[in-house]
Amino acid sequence: MKCISEFVYGRSATALTAAYLSVGALCAVAADLAVAAATGTATAWTPTRLVGDWLLIVGSGGVLYGAVTYHRRRAEVARRDLETSNQQLQVLSRVFRHNVRNDLNVIRGYADLLGDRIDDDRSEEYVATIRETTDDVVAISEKLRVIEDASPERPDGRVNLVDAVREAVGTVDAADASVTVEGPSEAWIRADDSVAFPIREVFENAVTHNDASTRRVDATIRDDGATTCLEVTDNGPGIPSDERAVLQAEEETALSHASSIGLWLVKWMCETQGGTVRFEADDDGTTVRLRFESTAPPATPTR
Repeated sequence: MKCISEFVYGRSATALTAAYLSVGALCAVAADLAVAAATGTATAWTPTRLVGDWLLIVGSGGVLYGAVTYHRRRAEVARRDLETSNQQLQVLSRVFRHNVRNDLNVIRGYADLLGDRIDDDRSEEYVATIRETTDDVVAISEKLRVIEDASPERPDGRVNLVDAVREAVGTVDAADASVTVEGPSEAWIRADDSVAFPIREVFENAVTHNDASTRRVDATIRDDGATTCLEVTDNGPGIPSDERAVLQAEEETALSHASSIGLWLVKWMCETQGGTVRFEADDDGTTVRLRFESTAPPATPTR
């Protein structure tokens, strides 16, 4: 089927129409001859009937040519628009990550110098706000690097999800937090090394944005043979309903937008790996489910 689609899409509208006319003419003649042989009469195949068949084939061929030409032009316009959008995103990402980040670092440096020269509580509070805000934006610029480095191609590697989860748990700030992981010793998924980012981001959000007196994060890995699911549940305040609505609608609006780029990156990176993400939140906390395609473990080399 893939070879047929590549053959069709690789031909021009003229070539496809010519092939259609040739095959259609042969099929029309063959059908008339078959009817004549079946009925035992030659009246089923006459010049008048043949001309009628040809007119029908030529007319439908013209419709085919017009339809193919129209859709090819639309596809070409869409391709150019996509290339332009990708180029714009790459430029904006580089400008934001480099130029804006450098300017923010300058602001952060002057805020530190200013903090050494003031001694009243109100001014120190202002300086602390400047530092926190600049650090947040710089952190966002670093996360955007993940989008630039991500490959648009579907990964064909293998990753042990259990190892990736353990590494993610080891990198988060788990002070005063209880993090548990349950699952098999191995759970291989179809992914590449970049799958570590969304996994780490889920655990960081579960711990960092958890304001409970005793922070708790419970992770479970399940493999049903076809897919492997990582379920992470925390007892924090939960993802606001408007942010979840934005993620489900897959678009930002002027009145409703996700407060953190992290959730978007989790969604995008999982989908790049061929996986899916589901968010559930209630008064008891948030549950995030990352689901990936299961795969067989790598073959053990024989001696």
